[in-house]
Formats: sequence, structure tokens, C-alpha cells
Amino acid sequence: MCEMAQLKRLEDLLERFKADSGRYSAMKVPSDDASRRRALRSLMNIRPPRPMDAETLSLQDAYLTQRAREKGIVCVEEIPTAAQRYGAKGPFADKISLWQGDITRLAADAIVNAANSQMLGCFVPMHSCIDNCIHSFAGVQLRQACAQQMAALRERFGPDYEQPTGVPMLTGGYNLPAKNVIHVVGPIVEDAVTPKLERDLASCYTRVLDMCLANGLRSVAFCCISTGVFRFPNRRAAEIAVQTVREWLAAHPDGLNRAVFNVFKDEDLRLYEALLSN
Repeated sequence: MCEMAQLKRLEDLLERFKADSGRYSAMKVPSDDASRRRALRSLMNIRPPRPMDAETLSLQDAYLTQRAREKGIVCVEEIPTAAQRYGAKGPFADKISLWQGDITRLAADAIVNAANSQMLGCFVPMHSCIDNCIHSFAGVQLRQACAQQMAALRERFGPDYEQPTGVPMLTGGYNLPAKNVIHVVGPIVEDAVTPKLERDLASCYTRVLDMCLANGLRSVAFCCISTGVFRFPNRRAAEIAVQTVREWLAAHPDGLNRAVFNVFKDEDLRLYEALLSN
């Protein structure tokens, strides 16, 4: 019964998002369910930030809530700490965890999104970046919430305002298992890594943790900020991430219950294991 209801939601949402798009209102709907899910996600990805009618939002929310259940929700408190998994004795091994997988499955007070300076998510249909993934499974409300904050900032700082590197933005998590999303723009490596770029990356972690402290958020899951298309070398990025989180916890020993380093690639898993297992 639940599966049939979910398929009906998918079918209805495709028609509603097609009509909402205007340009793709006559798009032929794929026949298989996997292609239909991709088509819906693509329509969500390209949708500009604007209000949507309450009935469609309610249907979308029910669909995405069930999708989260299907993928499997992981509570960060259930992820072993470095002390539990590796017998690590390093600083704050009882507060730091490592987890490999899809960050949109994590139930935490906040997950961290590697955003771009426009702060509106990724508009490329089905792109594999974390920004696209988070917006897709949070729902269209997330882009609207980001747009509202950016509009307020542009009223204050001018129409050309873009979010600076290392300045986080807090939104709700909407249909994600996480209660909140902290969006932050990481430094982009053009040629070689410089001391300034290293400081900028460390600042991303510090300011995210400061935002958690200011808002009473007790658990946070970090993605690998600035790696991938931002071209920060994975090894150095991991070293900065671990060192910065440990330094922040040393300064705020009661400021957080759990910090999770979320990785997706095997390469990053190996790098963080080496840093956290001692």
C-alpha cells in the first residue's frame, strides 16, 4: 500500500512540476519508476526560487519523507566515535566520528552544505555535487529560504552581493532527516594552495562550529569542504578539517556533543581514518 501511494505521489508531482515549469509542460513522462524519479529531481533542480502552492508542497513533503525512509535514516548518535571504532586516544576521540555515505541520510542538528556564492543550490539537472543532492532531498522550500536570506543581504549590501568565503548561512532542513543545513562557501584553488587558502578553509570549519554554538546545535556533520570541483587537495583539506575541529573543541569543550566527518569517496575515507585512528 505504501509503495503504491508513493508511486501515485511521484506521478502527481511530475505533472504538477511540469505545469509549474511552463517550458517543460509538454515533456513526455518516462515509463519506468527510476527514470520518473530522475525527471522529478531534474524539474526540481531547474526551478527558480519562488513560492509554490500549499497542496503541491504537501504532496512533495510526503514524497520526500518517504524517500528518506527508503534510503535509510542514520542518527549521528549511533555512529561510533573514533574512540569506539578505532580505540583512538587522540584529542576528543569521544566526540568525533567518521561516516561514509550520503549526507542526506544523516539525522543531526545540522549538516554542512558546500555551497556556491549565489547560495541558491545547483541548477544543473541531476548533478552529482552535494549542493544539488541536499537541495533535491530537502525540497524546493530550501532554495526559497536561501533566496529570501540573499535578498535581505542584497538590500543591505547592494544588488551585486555574493556570499563571501567562510561566512555560513543557516536554514531549516525541511524534508531532510537533519534539522538544519549550514551552507558555506569554501575557498577555490586556482593554482597552488597558499597559506591564505588554508586559513580560509579552516575558517569555514570554525565559523560553522561557532554558528552551531550560537544556535544551540549539538551535533553537526561536515562534508569535505572545497575538495572536488573547488580543487583543494584532499589530504591537506582533511588535515585542516581535523585540526580545526579539535582546536575548536579544545576552546569549547562543552560546545558540541558530536562532530561527524562525512565522506563519500574511498580516498577521503582512508585519509580521515589515518588522522582519527590514533
